Amino acid sequence: MTGSAVALRPLRRWIRSTQASHRERGATLSNVYIAVLCVAIGAAVFKVQLTAIFWPAAPSLSGVAALSVSVICAALLYLALRRLGPITLSRPAAYFLLTAPVSRRRLLLPSVRLGAAGAALTGAAAAFAVLGHAGSRDALPTLLVAAGAVLGLLIFLLAASSAAFDHLASLALAIGLAELVAEAAGWTPPALGGPPAAASLVALTGALTAVVVAGFTLLVRGLARTRNDRILESAKTAGTLFDAAFGMEPSWVTDMLERRYWANRRLRSTRPPARLPVLTGQDLLLAGRRRPRLLWLLGATTLPLLLTSAPHWLLAIVLLAGMMVAAQTSTATIRTDAGNPVLARLLGLTSRQVIHQRFWVPLALAGIWGTLALALLQLTGNLPDGPWWTLGLALAPAGAAAAVRHARVGFVRNDLLALDTPMGTVSTGPLVNSVAGPDLLILGLPAVLALAGNDPLPWSSVLLQAGISLLGARAYLNVTTAEDRTELTAR
Repeated sequence: MTGSAVALRPLRRWIRSTQASHRERGATLSNVYIAVLCVAIGAAVFKVQLTAIFWPAAPSLSGVAALSVSVICAALLYLALRRLGPITLSRPAAYFLLTAPVSRRRLLLPSVRLGAAGAALTGAAAAFAVLGHAGSRDALPTLLVAAGAVLGLLIFLLAASSAAFDHLASLALAIGLAELVAEAAGWTPPALGGPPAAASLVALTGALTAVVVAGFTLLVRGLARTRNDRILESAKTAGTLFDAAFGMEPSWVTDMLERRYWANRRLRSTRPPARLPVLTGQDLLLAGRRRPRLLWLLGATTLPLLLTSAPHWLLAIVLLAGMMVAAQTSTATIRTDAGNPVLARLLGLTSRQVIHQRFWVPLALAGIWGTLALALLQLTGNLPDGPWWTLGLALAPAGAAAAVRHARVGFVRNDLLALDTPMGTVSTGPLVNSVAGPDLLILGLPAVLALAGNDPLPWSSVLLQAGISLLGARAYLNVTTAEDRTELTAR
């Protein structure tokens, strides 16, 4: 910055004092007290669940599985930091202070401190959980947790430096999940040696600490050269996440992700298949242009193998949810049509014709995903005898109908009456919005009962499930649409 730069600290002090003058006395202290109290109450209420997550009574991870979980946690932390910035500003600061004559290094330094602290705490928590599940509880827990915190800081530095490791993090995540799935399928991993010696661990942690200190020195020196577009993009992301959480409106996050995905792609005009209905062909083209998501969905068909030791009713619910997620790959167009049905009006299509044409691609995606997932479960010996793979085809209409209903739900309705409970007032709008779509998964109840019973599957159960799914999906499509209107109202 030049010599005419304005000091940032007095400016921020003036902004905070101006904001405080518009608040009630003690409002900030009250917010901090409520936040700390909620965390303390949540920790006390969910003590058993938190203990099972971080320090279970019977550790079950092998050495190789512990390494895989560590790699998965590191990859997820890196990808999350990349999506959030990690060097960012609040939207007011980005709008008013980013172009002001202030030191950019001092402007961005608080976000670096906050992000580094969050990464360190996340790394320490992940190391503590892996240590608890791996069974090496007497092997230098303090040093291992400290090493996890240092690794979290190192991941923060990598995420803040460049995007060169994005594909490597995705590959590491896929490899870690593949190892866990292989163990769940029956593969016996090689036995690893005992925990590292204390001297080696101390030396490694010290070396990583030196690297982190040097990296942070270079990062802070280069903060002034951070590009405006990168800061603004991260500010929009953080602001949208905060608005969605505060207003309980998840559609804002979905819309942001859709816009960002298509904004970063080079598209060329392609004619839809002539033998298909026009909207079905459009959905097919859009689904084909989302190859990364299709590849992840294909790999996700193996994830139910991780739940083979869980109750089978939970496995059935996860299968239904997975089919709904797979069907949602192409339902962004339904969300657009529900908000502004201009395309349907130009084509002269009624709401019933639009939904019928939009229904085929989600139906195919849900059926393929469910069939592959159930076939893998049966091939690995986790299901009894019977045509379980056909159950995926029978459940496809239910998963597709749930995805279509969720896409048509629209914004949260805040005009609905609130519920008074002993714990306070609960807004019913977000609750109604969250269950719209998953409620149609009740059509898969016969499949849930069949999986929960863990008995051989007869063809009569498959036919029963297929009939209920088809009739339920058909009834939903016909009841919520009409031949005399175009609008896809949320029903």
